Amino acid sequence: MTLEEKIGQLTLYTSDMDHTGPFIRDHYLEDIRAGRVGAIFNAYTADYTRELQRMAVEETRLGIPLLFGYDVIHGHRTIFPIPLGETASWDMEAIEESARIAAREATAEGLHWTFSPMVDVTRDPRWGRIAESSGEDPFLTAQVARAKVRGYQGDDLRDLHTMLATAKHFAAYGAPQAGRDYHTVDMSELVLRNKFLPPFKAIIEEDIATFMTAFNDLFGVPATGSEYLLTQVLREEWGFEGFVVTDYTSINEMVPHGFARDDKHAGELAINAGVDMDMQGAVYNDYLAELVEEGKVSEATIDQAVRRILLMKYKLGLFEDPYRYSDPQREAELVMTEENLEFARDFSRKSIVLLKNDDNVLPLSDDVRSIALIGPMADNQRDLIGSWSAAGDYTKSVTLRQGIINRQGERTRINYALGTTVLDEDRSGFAAALRAAAQSDVVIMALGEHYWQSGEAASRSMIDLPGLQEELFDEIVKLGKPVIVVLMKGRPLTLENLDEKASAILETWFLGTTTGDAIADVLFGDYNPSGKLPVTYPRNVGQIPIFYNARNTGRPKSEGKFTSKYLDVSNSPLYPFGYGLSYTTFDYSDIRLSTTQMPINGTLEASVTVTNTGDRFGEEVVQLYTRQLVGSITRPLMELRGFEKITLDPGESREVTFELTWKDLAFYNANNQFRAEPGEFHLFIGTSSAEVKQTAFSLME
Repeated sequence: MTLEEKIGQLTLYTSDMDHTGPFIRDHYLEDIRAGRVGAIFNAYTADYTRELQRMAVEETRLGIPLLFGYDVIHGHRTIFPIPLGETASWDMEAIEESARIAAREATAEGLHWTFSPMVDVTRDPRWGRIAESSGEDPFLTAQVARAKVRGYQGDDLRDLHTMLATAKHFAAYGAPQAGRDYHTVDMSELVLRNKFLPPFKAIIEEDIATFMTAFNDLFGVPATGSEYLLTQVLREEWGFEGFVVTDYTSINEMVPHGFARDDKHAGELAINAGVDMDMQGAVYNDYLAELVEEGKVSEATIDQAVRRILLMKYKLGLFEDPYRYSDPQREAELVMTEENLEFARDFSRKSIVLLKNDDNVLPLSDDVRSIALIGPMADNQRDLIGSWSAAGDYTKSVTLRQGIINRQGERTRINYALGTTVLDEDRSGFAAALRAAAQSDVVIMALGEHYWQSGEAASRSMIDLPGLQEELFDEIVKLGKPVIVVLMKGRPLTLENLDEKASAILETWFLGTTTGDAIADVLFGDYNPSGKLPVTYPRNVGQIPIFYNARNTGRPKSEGKFTSKYLDVSNSPLYPFGYGLSYTTFDYSDIRLSTTQMPINGTLEASVTVTNTGDRFGEEVVQLYTRQLVGSITRPLMELRGFEKITLDPGESREVTFELTWKDLAFYNANNQFRAEPGEFHLFIGTSSAEVKQTAFSLME
């Protein structure tokens, strides 16, 4: 290979989109034919990717096939719940299967590589990309990421239904100051290693193929130019063997960061730090050859990057058959099948969280005579599939209105009224909404955000319901009818007013293609909600950041004045991490330990018996937390160490047992050593981080 051909393999360009679908820019076609492109993203469909692949294979000197990448985040054509929503299922088998289905659909349309999972831990709901995250906990985030990598990559990348996965964004992108996307990140290495890096390290054990750099800086160095992150930690410490790609133009962005003089200097910094592939910035194509000639970049460094990328193309079988993924017959057979839609409906139901249910107003009776269905999300197809919805077609999504009609038919009169839009300051629809409510036995209000109000570049300084939705809610509540709020959105919102006045609240996120049918299943009791929150809900924006696994202070809250508390709001959240109600009830026994003195090289078993004390079949997420009382550094009040989702018939009991080793109790100390320290621990098992049984044990030398 010539130096220019090698550099071409390190270059990733985008396809564009218009109303007809993806298309490629003319000058990129020239670059493909000249061997100056190694990968294309945002190109899909079997015919389109096949034609681009033909150019690369048949019209270049070496005939090296292209990689085709895309943001297959929560489904490809069949859209599943947004990642924050799917995490609320706490169902790792379902999450893995959703990724497997997404890979099956995407690979049938010629794709080899997804820019998922996003592994960023985040504690700030002002940050729009919390929608794409798994929330605030590193352990839960790691389990979700592992499941998604297994789903995407399978057991063998030569399998036609598998694709390369990407761990993003490395690292700490989920902690921008003030919750503002792309903003500065400033944290200690202790916080980085104990809270933000563990999920990334965990999925290396799943043999993840690629890592993506973050936009932010860390310790004053942009992540894309961080030799510490990309070489010292990722490769030397963790042993990662795949390739590293930048985020969109993040090499170029080291210039406005003030870390590089110009694009050429930025390219030098990136390649020497450990970046293998340049996404869209064209810096490598423009300057790497010059940098090699000037002795600022070793050709051996470029060779290593090329080798990593070619190895992935080889693992995918592209050198044997470059067109094996671009198969119109597979595309017709595998995309949006009835089986995929059936799974999507079930997965969506699992992701719904019941936040409130006064007087068991839910589930609704099959015989309810009339329902007022009010609000901007009630008959709204466009927003249901959420942000980063890949090749999803929103016109195929089932609205809540249609889902209720599908479920009830003519048994129930649906009095529908828009009431207000998401953002408009127009009250002209209030009167019709109030009439609909007055004429109905029960009111369902579907409220939330537009899909574009969460996701990338969608930070909000205030996280209340936008527009006049809350004002409309207040007017409807005054009628005295039972009011059920169905929330559709991409982040936690401040819901204290709704929580005080609504009869019931369902958190449904953006559920995807089968939204309406899934919500109707829960509203009418065909499915008993089992979701649990993967993130803490604040009472107001002033509490942010608020998260369950905080450390204590020297002046914890008490009745005295000079303690750590607010004057105007409780320290407690509105809804805690791990919280979610059910249509049945569960009782937890006291915790049983195999020993109260755990040897540091031994194990400890913690068991609890959970009983369904209600009259409905139900699913429960049993959660295990620990706390080390004294450490060489201050330790969190609670840390999730395990969970299990179980099913119970009415009256049925089941014993759930967790096993802990020293690794489950270890942390990075002040010397950046991963150690478990002997001492006293509290152990908690319960239905949420705020409702647990408690016992104690000691970790012995």
